[in-house]
Amino acid sequence: TTGHEKVKLQTRLPPSNSRTALIAVRTILFYRILAFNRDSCHCIHPVLPLCWKGAQLNVQAKEIQGQSLLYLAVEPDNYDPDAEYPVVILLHGYGASMSDLAGLSASIHSTGYVFIFPNAPIPMQVGLGTTGYAWTPPQDSGTEEDEVNSQEMLEILFDEVQERYNVEGGNILLGGFSQGGMMTYRCGLTRPDLFAGLLILSSRLPTDAAISDNLPEDRNQPIFVAHGTSDMMISVNDARRSREFLESEGYAPEYHEYEMGHEINQAVIDDMVVWLGSVLPPGPEN
Repeated sequence: TTGHEKVKLQTRLPPSNSRTALIAVRTILFYRILAFNRDSCHCIHPVLPLCWKGAQLNVQAKEIQGQSLLYLAVEPDNYDPDAEYPVVILLHGYGASMSDLAGLSASIHSTGYVFIFPNAPIPMQVGLGTTGYAWTPPQDSGTEEDEVNSQEMLEILFDEVQERYNVEGGNILLGGFSQGGMMTYRCGLTRPDLFAGLLILSSRLPTDAAISDNLPEDRNQPIFVAHGTSDMMISVNDARRSREFLESEGYAPEYHEYEMGHEINQAVIDDMVVWLGSVLPPGPEN
């Protein structure tokens, strides 16, 4: 089954004559994937965009081939390489790409952060000749080794970003949408020394056992969770169970529910900007 988790917030709109065809194809796939997910307890939940909404955003990004992963870097307006900026790393969802969340940088803060958007390592065809990427393969073809491999590649990227932007541990925030949020939990909960906080958008924890065995003694890491009450891909009940697990382990996540589906809306952005500013304040000149 194919599908992808591109969010509704986009950096550019596709041509109008292609949107109708895309929506028709993806609507058919949507119901196939929905049936697949209802019968599956696997952590991967493919998601499809049914439309594109939001203003067109002009984002200047550098495409960088890292040691382990390709990624986009969005540097602040009037970027000073000698200054120290906090870094925000955002992981896209299943079947999307590094450009999918790049538009968020302008909505969050255009001058106070360096934003990093990695491309997941596993290519996949998502329809109409389009290639998407995943952090782990679909249910029947993936293994635990695939998840470990993606995690190791991200850890190499984290080290590379620290060196490139001269940023110290504790001055980085890790976040992700859907499958990217699952990878955020997997990579971020074990590294409170590196990540000042975790940003979880329309996602849930991987299996409790995979997380609980590796939790650090420090359980004070700030975690922001946003989930839609009408999410048909990852149920809000999954998000609630994730919150309950975190609280049972001593964490105090800032948990929000919104009247939305599997997406990022303006209310989410408004709340996470306030949270981000308190957890990891913007850099020079702010």
